[in-house]
Amino acid sequence: MEILPYNYFFLLLPLLVLPLYFLKTRKFDDDQNKPNLPPGPPKLPIVGNLHQLGKPPHQALSKLSKIYGSVMLLQFGSVPTLVISSAEAAKQVLKTLDLEFCTKPPLTGTKRLSYNFLDIGFGPYGEYWKEVRKICVLELLSVKRVQSFKADRAEEIDVLIDSLTVSSNTCRSVDVFEALTSFTHKTICRVAFGSATGQSRNLFNGRLTKILFEAMSVLSGFYASDFFPKVGWIVDRVTGIHGRTEKVFHDLDELFQQMIQEHLNPARPKPEHEDLIDVLRKLENDQTSSTVRLANDNIKAILMNIFLAGVDSSAVAANWAMAELAKNPEAMKKVQEEIRSHVGSKGKVEESDLDNLFYLKMVVKETFRLHPGNALLVRECMKHSRIDGFDVYPKTTVLINVWATGRDPKYWQNPEIFLPERFKDSSIDFSGSQNFEYLPFGGGRRGCPGMSMATVLIELVLANLLYAFDWKLPKGLNKGDLNMEESQGLTIHKKYPLDLVPIKYAYGSDELN
Repeated sequence: MEILPYNYFFLLLPLLVLPLYFLKTRKFDDDQNKPNLPPGPPKLPIVGNLHQLGKPPHQALSKLSKIYGSVMLLQFGSVPTLVISSAEAAKQVLKTLDLEFCTKPPLTGTKRLSYNFLDIGFGPYGEYWKEVRKICVLELLSVKRVQSFKADRAEEIDVLIDSLTVSSNTCRSVDVFEALTSFTHKTICRVAFGSATGQSRNLFNGRLTKILFEAMSVLSGFYASDFFPKVGWIVDRVTGIHGRTEKVFHDLDELFQQMIQEHLNPARPKPEHEDLIDVLRKLENDQTSSTVRLANDNIKAILMNIFLAGVDSSAVAANWAMAELAKNPEAMKKVQEEIRSHVGSKGKVEESDLDNLFYLKMVVKETFRLHPGNALLVRECMKHSRIDGFDVYPKTTVLINVWATGRDPKYWQNPEIFLPERFKDSSIDFSGSQNFEYLPFGGGRRGCPGMSMATVLIELVLANLLYAFDWKLPKGLNKGDLNMEESQGLTIHKKYPLDLVPIKYAYGSDELN
């Protein structure tokens, strides 16, 4: 065999080395372009990490984040889901990159409605959403508008106190959440529909309450179509959730249409001040400066959002506050002493008193920390972004675990303890613009526009309940018997009813009963 000359070998050497060089370079480029995805637990075929979404979901996700980090990627069925459990990462989503994460995926019933409710709570960020939010913030839920319904709230407080006095006279325990829900429901009905006259009276007799509870039930959980958008609707039809959703929103549609028709009646007495339907109808007729034209369906959509967000969340927060005070009698005594010392013997707490009830406000803030109304803030990534250096791609659902950051020892000392004093001389507020470890009303563009209405409702009803009554546990129970377990769902309810015995307080007494 003929051997190649030595110089021929050097001529052939590039032909041997170049392919190796290109292979190595290509591998380097691939490594450079490889996405830096957040860590997360191993996935199962098809279901991904659904088997790890325990009950309640916010607690299960908090436990996983302690293993895989505060920015964690999961796969729920066919939906990639980023779970955030730190204030630093939450700030990036809600402030630094707010525009990239300001849309919301439609959850549960909202994407299956056939009655044209154009939802503003979920759904895409766009001109319609921006216009309707502006209407809510400037026209419907502004501080000035909230103050205009002061007399309605005061009258409903009187009704609530009278009903509890009957139970007090017979020494019967009451379901605190049921009483609070009745108050918030009737108050918001008056805000939206006006005084309880005509057809409105029928709504107060229970029909709307029943429908609203059913609506909250179908919207409070995750269903097959949330995790498998293309085929999950089949499962939802078989399980009946699709039919329940359609029916409840059809019933809401009928009720809201009935109330709108009542407002169109020329014989309707002129109210002392405009309710929400009056304001919306005025905007419907005068939209020269608006880029989005309101119609009946839009008005019903706005009413739906106000009711679903307002009735349930305010009652839930006040119920948790009463539960924590019942479990912490020292705090109960302290807040009652403050209220009764300031109000004296005039018989009720008025809204003008609230600014002087500093410890009460601390109780409410601490309740929001431990029991935020929305445990998981939901967003959707609109364009390729980076959170804590990790790549996040469009159509990724983002869950900000507000419950977890509110109990993180990194931000809070003794986080599991109910301690209102932690907010004394504290600059932390719940606006969602500065303190991202504390987001009871969300943050960013999607922050709750009803914050003013919710806080005044909660503070006013709590102040009057604590002023008018001493609250005792039913006979044979002590504070250690109170079960503070949470129910599952997007809104954190107390799993078991809070039954307490109201004992009428003798005004003018120097001592608490």
